[in-house]
Amino acid sequence: MRLLFLGDMVGRSGRNAVIEKLPGLIDKLKADFVVVNGENAAGGFGITEQILHDTLEAGADVVTTGNHVWDQREALSFAPREDRFLRPANYPPGAPGLGANIYEARNGARILVANIMGRVFMHPDLDDPFACGEAVLKDCELGATVDAAFIDFHAEATSEKLCFAHFFDGRVSAVIGTHTHVPTADAQILNGGTAYLSDAGMCGDYDSSLGMDKEEPINRFLTRIPKGRFEAASGEATICGAGVEIDDRTGLATYIGPLRIGPRLENTMPWQD
Repeated sequence: MRLLFLGDMVGRSGRNAVIEKLPGLIDKLKADFVVVNGENAAGGFGITEQILHDTLEAGADVVTTGNHVWDQREALSFAPREDRFLRPANYPPGAPGLGANIYEARNGARILVANIMGRVFMHPDLDDPFACGEAVLKDCELGATVDAAFIDFHAEATSEKLCFAHFFDGRVSAVIGTHTHVPTADAQILNGGTAYLSDAGMCGDYDSSLGMDKEEPINRFLTRIPKGRFEAASGEATICGAGVEIDDRTGLATYIGPLRIGPRLENTMPWQD
């Protein structure tokens, strides 16, 4: 089974690139299941219901999020009725919507998808992500209850991301990090068979500061005095993510490769000789 994951969509540039190119990517890569992180899709801050529907219609099976999930207040209203929209599972009890769910892939496989957020340099008030992962996996055994399990771990610190992945190595198909908007070069299969990548990178304009127009961030570094709001950069987007091959019998990964398509970074595709 082939799973395709795309990192944080940032602004109009990023979401338009994903919506335009995702159908072709699914056909080209023969992807059975697609997860897209959409937490920065609406002007760089949150996601609207219309953008969610557009992303799903383009071929995404699930849209995950992160620390900007509630920046568009309408998300509080649509999260409870959109079962293909995930907010971080380690929000306190009572948070609207789902943090994890089981879905059916194009090949009929049952796939657990969980969205979990780190605490280091981010939100120390959130529930423990390790304990959250244990709770999510309690009734989801690879090769038994589910055929695959994927975790979008939205976190700042690479040490937390690595330790989280090693802790769940052999119990999930893949742990791929999001949030930093910069693709890392450490795609690997861990000893127990879990695919890992510290950060998938963003789908957005890389002639920017993490997807934001670079002038205001530079100004704030130089003067510490805001001149205006952060605005999403509007140049041509580069799509970043990863492809994971999952063994149909064990649910463990046999391959992970990066995906980068666009004008700024060196392009690469998974499953290419």
